[in-house]
Amino acid sequence: MTMLLLLLLLAPVVVTAERCHPDDKAAILKIKDSFSNGRELLPMWTADRDCCDTFDCDETTNRVIDFSLTNSNLAGPIPEAIGDLTYLKTLRLHKMPFLIGQIPRSLTRLKHVTFFDISWANVSGHVPSFLSELKSVMILDLSFNNLSGPIPPSLATLPNMIGLDISRNQLTGSIPESFGHLASPALQGLGLSHNMLSGEIPTSIGNMQIYRIDVSRNNLSGDASMLFGSSKNTTEIDISRNNFAFDLSRVTFMVDTLVTLDMSHNKIYGEIPSQILEAYMLQSLNVSYNQLCGTIPSPWKLKYRSEGFDNSSFLHNKCLCGPPLAQC
Repeated sequence: MTMLLLLLLLAPVVVTAERCHPDDKAAILKIKDSFSNGRELLPMWTADRDCCDTFDCDETTNRVIDFSLTNSNLAGPIPEAIGDLTYLKTLRLHKMPFLIGQIPRSLTRLKHVTFFDISWANVSGHVPSFLSELKSVMILDLSFNNLSGPIPPSLATLPNMIGLDISRNQLTGSIPESFGHLASPALQGLGLSHNMLSGEIPTSIGNMQIYRIDVSRNNLSGDASMLFGSSKNTTEIDISRNNFAFDLSRVTFMVDTLVTLDMSHNKIYGEIPSQILEAYMLQSLNVSYNQLCGTIPSPWKLKYRSEGFDNSSFLHNKCLCGPPLAQC
């Protein structure tokens, strides 16, 4: 027993080294202090705590690579010190109703960030053109804020962007022509809905591969037929509640991929092409509140719906007829 105790006393004490890089720890403590209620709501962010216990760190470099704050009542502007976390791959400030002010230029130091999400907050000012300096960004989400002014054309130069969502803001002006010449080969999603955008969609956007596009609830006008085409792989199109006016009879649909189509509340005219019946993946359709005429095509060949679409999909047009509306 005495020998065992002696061995235990002589055994080396193993102390786990702190992983957190001192530059990252300094930045995190600055971020905490920049919020007016940071000390109250972030009591665990202390100088003697390993920041890699709180945030994801790279296994090799031990640098913080994911800084996410969600569903938080932290109050104040976006901390400029976030830009000091220069190894970040993910920045997420989501559902923070008391996050205010403009997007600081210091965030352009995040050269490795691929997921940039400042959404569901009260951030204001313009969408900064300097965000185009974040060449690694794949997803850019600034939705549900109070951003105003035009969409910066420079966003189209982001070479790796696959998703852009700036919906639910107060953006004005037109969709930039540069969005028809994206540096990225394809967009998984483009969300511009619930703004105050006006003018026409650039024709050149028709040359881009965009899988999901939502420009609903704006003041856009003119032709939107370039978003369609049998050679495209688009799955969702929502152009509802605008002032688009074009001949639907001349449109061809993505019969193998189209899942959701909402064109309601516009000034679209012509007939519904019978080719739409071949869109077997279609699950949601709304062409109501337009100026369409002619017979509603049938029968549908839908894979995921046992029946066709009810009358709410076709109501309030100029002279549409046939089931589920009145007979012609």
